[in-house]
Amino acid sequence: MFIAIWWLALFNSGWVISTERWSGTIEFLVAAPSSFAAVVLGRIVATTMLGVVSFAEAWLVARAIFGADVRIHHPWVFVATVVVTLAAMAGTAVAMSSMFVLARNAVTFSNSASYPFYVLGGILVPVSLLPHWVRPLSSVVFLSWSADLLRATLDAAPIHDFWPHLGMVVLLGACGYAVGLVALRVILVRVRESGELSTT
Repeated sequence: MFIAIWWLALFNSGWVISTERWSGTIEFLVAAPSSFAAVVLGRIVATTMLGVVSFAEAWLVARAIFGADVRIHHPWVFVATVVVTLAAMAGTAVAMSSMFVLARNAVTFSNSASYPFYVLGGILVPVSLLPHWVRPLSSVVFLSWSADLLRATLDAAPIHDFWPHLGMVVLLGACGYAVGLVALRVILVRVRESGELSTT
């Protein structure tokens, strides 16, 4: 589920920039009185919300094809984890979109940037199975905290350290959004001065 949602958020953050450039409207979007980051965030959130459907698809495949009985033993923790993770994904995607403003082909860059997050975020495999020198890097990727919580909701055992884990997702997502805001302001000033804003 997180793979699908993160891909949507990352792809859409690149697609927003590319489509505006291709249609020749990015200058109007940047010149509008509303915040460019807020517009990008709103469009990313709208698309990312559709990714929640991927959970139902994954559950049906696991049930119908593999015969797996996937049960959520902690539904409220599951809902809180998904909601907070969606917000963190949207905030981090805004930070990524600042780099896409500089990229010649934002869509290609967003596709190649997704896999490192899958690995460091502990989505493909748990972080405990990664090499020791990689594990510290995972702690600064919000998906690693989200993946731990999501796996814990599938276990009947009590969940320990729920609030610290959830707090880290919120903190890292907020940091990503703050970095995105600052980076977008700096980069937009640069591309305005160089005339590269609409370069495709």
